[in-house]
Amino acid sequence: MEFRRVADILKNGQPEEAVVVKGWVRTKRELKGFAFTEVNDGSSLAGLQVVLDSDIPDYEANLKQINTGASIEVTGTLVASQGKGQKIELKADTVIIYGEADPETYPLQKKRHSFEFLREISHLRSRTNTLGAVFRVRNACATAIHQFFQEKGFLWIHTPIITASDCEGAGELFTVTNFNLDKLPQDKEGKIDYSQDFFGKPAYLTVSGQLQVEAMAMAFQNVYTFGPTFRAENSNTSRHLAEFWMIEPEMAFCDLEGDQNLAEEFLKYIFQYVLDNCPEDIEFFNKWINKSLLETANNIMSNEFERVTYTKAVELLEKASKKFEFPVEWGIDLQSEHERYLAEELFKKPVIVTNYPKGIKAFYMRLDEGEKTVSAMDVLAPGIGEIIGGSQREERLDILERRIQEMNIEADSLWWYLDLRRYGSVPHAGFGLGFERLVQFITGMANIRDVIPFPRTPDNADF
Repeated sequence: MEFRRVADILKNGQPEEAVVVKGWVRTKRELKGFAFTEVNDGSSLAGLQVVLDSDIPDYEANLKQINTGASIEVTGTLVASQGKGQKIELKADTVIIYGEADPETYPLQKKRHSFEFLREISHLRSRTNTLGAVFRVRNACATAIHQFFQEKGFLWIHTPIITASDCEGAGELFTVTNFNLDKLPQDKEGKIDYSQDFFGKPAYLTVSGQLQVEAMAMAFQNVYTFGPTFRAENSNTSRHLAEFWMIEPEMAFCDLEGDQNLAEEFLKYIFQYVLDNCPEDIEFFNKWINKSLLETANNIMSNEFERVTYTKAVELLEKASKKFEFPVEWGIDLQSEHERYLAEELFKKPVIVTNYPKGIKAFYMRLDEGEKTVSAMDVLAPGIGEIIGGSQREERLDILERRIQEMNIEADSLWWYLDLRRYGSVPHAGFGLGFERLVQFITGMANIRDVIPFPRTPDNADF
C-alpha cells in the first residue's frame, strides 16, 4: 500500500485510493461508535481528517492513546468528505500508534498561543499552523535562492565560519579559542598571548563571507555564499539575532548598476517562487499575520524599483511634511522611519538608494569621483525598510590602502585581500541579504526570532 504525504493527498487524492499516512494528531473528536481525528505531517497547512469506526482493530484502546501530539500511522481508503472544509478524508482500516502524548502535559492545545510562549518550546512550536507555515516558506526561499543563482551560472561557495578578520569593522564578534579560560596565558605585557592559541592569533566567528567570496569571484566571475553568520550584539530587539544566515553574491566585471539590476531581479524571483509554491501558506499569513502581505508581494513583482541617490533621498526627506523622530541632514545614516517613508509613502514601491557618504560605509566600497561618497546601494522595501545592502568594491590598490589607513583598520590581516588588487584586479560588485529578514518580509512575521527554528539571542541558547 502506498505511503502518501498529506499535501499530496489533499491536492491529488481520489476516492477509493488505498493509502498509508503518518503524522501527528492535531485534534480528536469522539462520537457514538466512531471518531474524527486530524493528522498533520508538516507537508501542508491543513491536516487530513481521519474517520475511525468502532469496527477497526483495538478501537477502544487506540482511541485512548490518540490524543493531540501523538504520532500515528493510519492505513485506509480515501473517501469523499461529507463535512465542510475538506473534499476528501481517510476512512481508517488500521491504526498504529508510535508515540503517545499526555493530554495533561502536552503544551500545544487547540487554542492560540502567543509567539513569546512558543519560543519557550521551540522544539515543539513547528507543529503549530503559523510556525509550520513559516518554515515551509523558509524552505521555499532557500530553494529559490539556489535555483536563481544556479540558473545564472553562479558558483556556490562555502566561506569560512572561523575568521581572523572583521569584515564589517563593527567589533561585535564571538571569539573562537582553544584556551582554558580559567588559565589564560599572558605575554610580557600582561595581555593574552594568542600566539599560544589554536590558530596562533585571535580568531572569531564570521559576520560575513564577503571578503573571502571576493577572492573566489576573481577566479570564477560569478559566485555566492549562503551560510551562517554571527554577531555578538547584546540586543533584544525584534530585529536582531546572534546567529543568522546570509546570502552574498559577488560578480567580477560588474559595476554598481549591474549590482542593482541583479538585486531587483533576485527579489522578484524569490517572491514569485514562494507565491507559486506556497500559496496556501501565503494566504494564511495574509489573513492572520499581515493583511497587506499579498499587496506588498504584488508591488515587488510588478513594479520597477525606483532608483535615487542618497543626496536626492535626503533632499526629499527634508522637504517631507511628515515629522520624523530622527532629524534628517546630509551625512546621517538613514533610519528605518526614513527608509520606510521613501518606500511606503513617497514612491509606494521598492527604492534603491545609491552613493552614500563614505563616512557611514565600509572600507571596501568604491570611492566615487569627488571622494565624498561611495558606490554603495541599499534596497528599501515597503513594510520593512532596508532588505539588501551592497556596493561596487574598491578595486584600486592605492585607494583601498588609503581607506584602510583612514579607518584605522589593521592592514596586516588583510594582506591577501590587498593581493586581489595586485594580481589581475577587476571592477566587481556584490550585495548581502539577511535570510531571516527576507523570510520575515515575505511572511509578515513581526519578530525575527519567529522565522528561524532555534533563535540564538542574549541569554538564550537552550535548544
